[in-house]
Amino acid sequence: SSFDLEVKEKKIQIEHQLLRLKKSIKILNDKRNHILPALKKDIESHLVNLGMPYANFMAAINVSDSYHKFGNTSISFLFSANRGGELLEVSKVASGGELSRLMLAIKYISATLSEVDILVFDEIDIGVSGEIAALMGKMMQEISKSTQLIAISHLPQIASKADEHLKVVKSVIGIETVSNVKNLDKQARIEEIAKLLSGKEVTSEAFENARVLLSQ
Repeated sequence: SSFDLEVKEKKIQIEHQLLRLKKSIKILNDKRNHILPALKKDIESHLVNLGMPYANFMAAINVSDSYHKFGNTSISFLFSANRGGELLEVSKVASGGELSRLMLAIKYISATLSEVDILVFDEIDIGVSGEIAALMGKMMQEISKSTQLIAISHLPQIASKADEHLKVVKSVIGIETVSNVKNLDKQARIEEIAKLLSGKEVTSEAFENARVLLSQ
């Protein structure tokens, strides 16, 4: 007998909650829009330091009529590596090396604000080498001051920046492949970095270069 009344009361409650939701979303979106210019400036500044002087980055907020646990928006990362280039979605325009550097810049900024205790970079340095790899290694060092960082890498410029150097070794025992992890001492680190520098045949120059990298 009270069905119509209960339905009316529920509709009023829903409208009340919807108003609260919209107010909360406005506060959230205002904060997001307020921080985006600073985020853009920070990321582009780090990209300059990583050898991309003309990089252009923007986080675009797209508002929808539907609601989810992050509000009523989706966020697109737009990027251009070249002067005058059109801003397009990162997945459509960034090369492997550009994507690696952009990801590192974002992680560098978020590491100081995140409550995550450990970061794992699985070959975040793909597509880079030489001076850029060395710059990325220095940024990883900075991140490690506040957050434990584990980096899987094949670049000597990255490996030489670590406090600890672990080598993964695979071996075949019977019909199984077994992986072991070795913690390398100073001499073993020199040898492994020299291998990364030389390839199959390790030269005396590579050993010397490895020592120089580890001393930097």
